[in-house]
Amino acid sequence: MYAIIENGNKQYKVSEGDTVRLEKLDAEVGAEVELNVLMVADDAGVKVGQDVSAAKVKATVVAQDKFKKVIVFKYKAKKNERKKQGHRQPFTAVKIESISL
Repeated sequence: MYAIIENGNKQYKVSEGDTVRLEKLDAEVGAEVELNVLMVADDAGVKVGQDVSAAKVKATVVAQDKFKKVIVFKYKAKKNERKKQGHRQPFTAVKIESISL
């Protein structure tokens, strides 16, 4: 069984036991969170729309961290104009505990 969840305007395919890095959530490490379900697929078939309005995906927060640094370097040729920036996007790692219909 797997589910498609939505977080931060992105969609993720998850199944029980998976660890997924999502957009930063306001939750402490060890807290249980419920995620927005868009689709559920199992042996009986695929369910979307009103069929999954009662579906729940429960997950436990494993870590609050930042991704690896990305370097952004802008320059204009022949103008001696340079700008170097670094960016580390924060994320929340969650472990999927259960998917229920």
